[in-house]
Amino acid sequence: MTSAAARPPTASYRLQLQPGFTLHDAERAVPYLAALGVSHLHLSPLLEAAPGSTHGYDTVDHSRISEQLGGEAALRSLAAEAHRHGLGLIADVVPNHMALPVPEQLNQPLWQVLRDGPDSPFAAWFDIDWTAQPGPADAPGRGRLLLPLLGDRLGEVLDQLVVDGEVLRYHEHAFPLREGTARLPLVELLARQWYRLAWWRTASSELNYRRFFAINDLIAVRVEVPEVFRATHEVLLRLHGEGVLDGFRVDHPDGLADPRGYLRRLAEATGGAYTVVEKILTGEERLPADWPCAGTTGYDALRRIDGVLTDHAGAERLVAGYQRDVADRTGAAEAALRGRAELTGPHGELAAEVERLLRLVRRIGAAEPALADHPEPVLRDALCALLTGYPVYRPYVVPGEPAPPEAVAHLGGGGGDPADRLLRDLALGRLGRSPEKDEFCLRFAQTTSAIAAKGVEDTAFYRWNALLSMNEVGGDPAHPGVTPDAFHRWCGQQEADWPGGMTALSTHDTKRSADARARLAVLAELPEAWAAECAAWTAAAGPCPDRASAWAIWQTLLAAWPLDEERLVQVVLKSAREAKLRTSWTAPDEAFERALADWARGALGNPGPGPRIAGFVELLAPYARSNTLAAALLQLTVPGVPDIYQGSEEPLYTLVDPDNRAPVDLGALAVRLTDSAADRAGDLAREKLHLTAAALHLRRSGPLGPYRPLAATGPAAGHLLAFGRGPRVVTAVTRLPYGLRRSGGWRDTVLELPPGRWTDELTQRHYEGGPLQVAWLLEHHPVALLTEGR
Repeated sequence: MTSAAARPPTASYRLQLQPGFTLHDAERAVPYLAALGVSHLHLSPLLEAAPGSTHGYDTVDHSRISEQLGGEAALRSLAAEAHRHGLGLIADVVPNHMALPVPEQLNQPLWQVLRDGPDSPFAAWFDIDWTAQPGPADAPGRGRLLLPLLGDRLGEVLDQLVVDGEVLRYHEHAFPLREGTARLPLVELLARQWYRLAWWRTASSELNYRRFFAINDLIAVRVEVPEVFRATHEVLLRLHGEGVLDGFRVDHPDGLADPRGYLRRLAEATGGAYTVVEKILTGEERLPADWPCAGTTGYDALRRIDGVLTDHAGAERLVAGYQRDVADRTGAAEAALRGRAELTGPHGELAAEVERLLRLVRRIGAAEPALADHPEPVLRDALCALLTGYPVYRPYVVPGEPAPPEAVAHLGGGGGDPADRLLRDLALGRLGRSPEKDEFCLRFAQTTSAIAAKGVEDTAFYRWNALLSMNEVGGDPAHPGVTPDAFHRWCGQQEADWPGGMTALSTHDTKRSADARARLAVLAELPEAWAAECAAWTAAAGPCPDRASAWAIWQTLLAAWPLDEERLVQVVLKSAREAKLRTSWTAPDEAFERALADWARGALGNPGPGPRIAGFVELLAPYARSNTLAAALLQLTVPGVPDIYQGSEEPLYTLVDPDNRAPVDLGALAVRLTDSAADRAGDLAREKLHLTAAALHLRRSGPLGPYRPLAATGPAAGHLLAFGRGPRVVTAVTRLPYGLRRSGGWRDTVLELPPGRWTDELTQRHYEGGPLQVAWLLEHHPVALLTEGR
């Protein structure tokens, strides 16, 4: 048998490791996952994370596999069991950041930087601007690291700070003390440290370290420094070299100074191991062709699959109804631009990042007076406008190389005022080389990615609630729907450019799982009926404290029905805080939150809306079933490597994290995998599980072959999406099923099958090549997976 390490994946299965689901649990699941048909396990981050972490992205120690997950011995045991079953392991790598602050002594590099300051041999590990804060009292010119962790101003919490030997403690936090300072009076002791403890509200304007988006307790790591790359990747690279790990998923490459350089270094260190990147592509943006990787983690596939199953015209009518109901004509694109702009203002969450860029401009101007004659307010406004208006996540300019044409186009032409031209030329690397100019170029790109993620996905997508299935990672609600022709073009491009990239539908970061979105997508086919139903539910529940939130709450109930009060209130409050209109994480309005939560609870328990919601879910059920099975089969058979999120081989109706990260009972799935065809009849869970297994085993049996669109003819041809994979595989799925029923069904719609004797792998029915009535093909299922000669 060819080893798993020696072959590329045919499909992967994502497991969310955490204290409640460890490497030992993953090992017990291997026989089931092998029987399901995947070729690789896709593991969430493996290195030691903060105690109790349920996701692993808050690394505290790069030198060991997480003991909370079972340690290296458990990982080796899992790998051995996986390899015995012909499966490989793909590990999630987090190169951009690690946890701050840290439990005592866990993160030795950061602990030493806090103790020894810029003279620490580990100071180069972290992306800190030491010039932005005055230094300790005895070294004022050296700088300090701002730690915005205090619950109030320093003077109000002095009595909560405790010196314990050589450690300073504040509640659960611990900080090392600079040598010789432990016996000083507390105020003097604080003034002598290489860090400045501050009220958490100072972070937005005074922070002097790069972080993951706007999360203060995740400090950026300078992985572009070779010694930092070696130290932070040593364990994972050793395990790859020893055959324990077979591939990698790279988290948040857009946070890195040089994503291409990082991927080149990783490819060189692994001999070209299978690697995918969590790159979020916007609109028609393509992954840079010179990145040495297999492709993305699949959000671009998610958007096309969801889009081709969404009624564009109906979605537009639904948007118009939403705008009338909430009395706000703001469109999705305007909401996204507004969300970005708010982050960069003087009180925005990313104001500190803007300030750091302005400090660089001032230093550049000090060295080159010809570049200095720009008033500070003018520079600030111009910089904020460039950051806000950048239409994709980031440019990929490498100092010393010509700027990519896409970056030049996105930053606009040569016009604008002098300050605008200066900043644009600095961002594009056009003004020569210096350490400060190079840093501005790279840091500008890193900042645009944070603004895009926070301003759009984590702000606008929680404000603009017309159709929540469009508000997904990598989504584009301003352009709902994808035509079949556009879908086929994208599949052809993927096959040509990134055939090994992942395809995804549900992940640990999706705001709603694929099946929840499949249910919501039906609303675009009956927008007027939905708007009327929504109005009736609101009338029965009484006035909502926020009309836009009412739309979100009703759709949340539909998407995850049935759900309990705790799940509903959790997502409602998170959504309201992320929207940052009436409340937020940093400035919570307790009265508004209490009123909104009470309204949500009342809506769920109200004897008026409750039965109507259940009835509407039942009305949508046959069409949601069609969308669920269609999306699953498309993900499994389009070009790329399907990445199955844990538990999503059956219908999964989860919401935004932490709701979507709970452990899954894989043992129960293993039992149901053996069900007979009779057991599956009329049971969507078993139908989807069977479909997934059938397609995965087909993929494992050999390459599917070249992609080619297939067109149906007849009155309902637009409702069939079909394509071939080589000469012996055909996928056919129903799209817009509610509209299909309203128009009279398939009638005389025909699909021309290539010559041969074809078998539907889902029903075992046989068909001869030539014209085939779609009504017969899809008599029992809304999808078909046809093979010839098997």
